[in-house]
Amino acid sequence: MALDGAFLRHIKNELENRLLGARVDKVHQPNREELVVSFRSREGAEKVLFSARANSARVHLTGIPLENPAQPPMLCMLLRKRLLGAKLRGIRQPELERLLHFDFDCIDELGDRVVLTLTMEIMGRYSNIILTGPDGKIIDALKRVDASMTSQRLVLPGLTYHLPPPQNKLCMLTASPQELSTALKNLPRDMELSKGLLSVLQGVSPVVCRELAHRVGRGRELTVMTMDEEQAFRLSFFYQKLRETVEDMSGEPHMAVNLQKKPMDFSFTDIQQYGTSAVIRKGESISGMLDSFYQEKDQQERMRVREQDLLRLLGNHSERLSRKINAQKAELDQCAQRDSLRIMGDLLSASLYSMEKGMESVELPNFYEEGQPMVKIKLDPSLTPNQNAQKYYKEYRKRKTAEEKLTEQIELAGRELTYLESVLDALARAETERDLMEIRAELKEQGYLKAGRGKKERPPAVSAPMSFTSSDGFTILVGRNNRQNDRLTMKLANNNDIWFHTKNIPGSHTVLVTEGREPTNTAMEEAAVLAARHSRAKGSSQVPVDYTQVRNVSKPQGARPGMVIYVNYKTVFVDPGE
Repeated sequence: MALDGAFLRHIKNELENRLLGARVDKVHQPNREELVVSFRSREGAEKVLFSARANSARVHLTGIPLENPAQPPMLCMLLRKRLLGAKLRGIRQPELERLLHFDFDCIDELGDRVVLTLTMEIMGRYSNIILTGPDGKIIDALKRVDASMTSQRLVLPGLTYHLPPPQNKLCMLTASPQELSTALKNLPRDMELSKGLLSVLQGVSPVVCRELAHRVGRGRELTVMTMDEEQAFRLSFFYQKLRETVEDMSGEPHMAVNLQKKPMDFSFTDIQQYGTSAVIRKGESISGMLDSFYQEKDQQERMRVREQDLLRLLGNHSERLSRKINAQKAELDQCAQRDSLRIMGDLLSASLYSMEKGMESVELPNFYEEGQPMVKIKLDPSLTPNQNAQKYYKEYRKRKTAEEKLTEQIELAGRELTYLESVLDALARAETERDLMEIRAELKEQGYLKAGRGKKERPPAVSAPMSFTSSDGFTILVGRNNRQNDRLTMKLANNNDIWFHTKNIPGSHTVLVTEGREPTNTAMEEAAVLAARHSRAKGSSQVPVDYTQVRNVSKPQGARPGMVIYVNYKTVFVDPGE
C-alpha cells in the first residue's frame, strides 16, 4: 500500500495547516465505507474524505463532489448529532502508525464541553472509522468487529478503544542508520534488500523500500548480505535523507503514471525505480494528488457497489432467455423434419389396399423421388391403415404449427435479449446516481423491477444527453441510456440531423446536430468515434458504425426503450481510441 505511515504524516501536516480551529459544518456518508466531513473557518470551507475501502483506504482533503443517498445511514446521523459545530483542536499520529486521531471540542447533551475523537485506521481490509468519547470508550464505528470475527481486538460500542497490535519494527523517526544496519544483518542472507527494509521499518510502503534499494544499488537488485562497503554507505546516506524528509515533513507528492496514462504508485519522495516505463508527475498538494490518483478507480468502485442488484437481475434474465432460446432452437430443428411425416402419410394413403390392421411396419416405394429405395414406415398395430396415415398427417400439422410459434417466440426472445444487453451496456457506462435512477425507472416501466409499495412513485425526469462539440464547431449529442436515446432521437433531433449507432452492437444513440448546415467530414468522423466510444465495442480497434438522417429512423409500435429501426444508411469503421 503506497499510503504508508510516513505519507500519512505528510497528510497530517497538510490537514493541520488547513483545518485546526475549523468547525464541522456538515457530515455525509456517500456509501457504507466512506464519510465526508465538511469544515468551515474564516479562511473558507474544506471537505475531508475518510475512506475505509479495502483497496483505497485513506484520509485527505478532497474537491471531488460525491453523491449522497436519500436516507443517511445510522453512523452518519450519529456523527451529525455529536460533531456538528464541533471545533477541531488537534490531529494525532502515534509514531508512524497508519492511523490518525482527530480530536474535537464538543458540547454533549448536558451542555458540558467534552473531547470526542474520530479515528481513521488505514489497515487494508481491516480499515475502520471509530468515534470514541472522553473516557476512551467506543461510541460507534463504521465497521463493528465482534467475537465471531476475531477474539484479539473487538470494536463495539461501550468497549474501551485500543490501538492495533504493534508490529515491533523500527520507527524511522527514532531509528538511526546503525540500528537499521544491525536489524538487516539478522535477516536471511538471500532476502532482497527492498523486502528486508520493508520487514524491519515501520510506516514505509513497498514503493518507498524499492526506491531506497534502487538508489543504493544504482538500479541493480541487491540482497541483504551482498552489499559492499560503498553500498552500505549509500544505504546509510539515503536512509538518513529519507528520515529527515519524514521528520520535518518536507516531502513532495510524486505519482508514477504508466504509458497507458494509468496511475501506478505515489509517494512523498521522487520515484526513479521505473525508469522509462513510467512518467513521474509532481503534484501541487498531497490531497490533490490523492484525489487525482483515486478518482477514476473509486468512481468505478462506488458505482459497482450500487449497481450490484441490477447486474444480478439483468444477468439472471439474460441467462434465462439464452437457455430458453437454445431449447426452442433445438425444438425447431426437430420441426424441420416435418416434411418426411407428410410424405409418409401420403405413401400410406396411396397403399391402403396393401395393408391391414395389426401390422407393425410396412415397406413402400417412394414415388416422390425416382430411383429411391423402399421406405420403411413404422405403424401402430392397434390402428387401421387409414388411422395410421391420419396420425402422420396430424403430427405433420402439429410440427408445422410449432415451427411458426417457435419462430415467433425465438424472435421475441431475441429482441428482449438485445434490449437487456443494451441496458447492461448503459449500466456499464453509468457514472452517477442519477444515471442509475433512470435505469431503475426504465426497468420498473418494463416490469423487470417491482415498484415500491405505498404511494405511486413518479419516475425521474429524463435528463439531458451528453453534449460534445466537434473540432469544427458542430454539436454532437450522445444518450446515456435507453430513455435518453428515445428522447434524443424521437423528440430532440431534427429530421435533417445525422444519426449514428454501432452496427449490431449495444450502444448510445448519437446525433450530429446540423442546424441546416452541410456536415463536414471531420464532424461526421468525430460523431462516429463518439458513437463507438459510448458502446460495448469501445475497447475494439475497428468498430462499424451505421449513420443516416434522423428522418430515416423510426420506432416500431410497442418497441422497448431505445429500440429503433432505420433505413437508407451507410457504414463507416472507426477507432474509438482516437
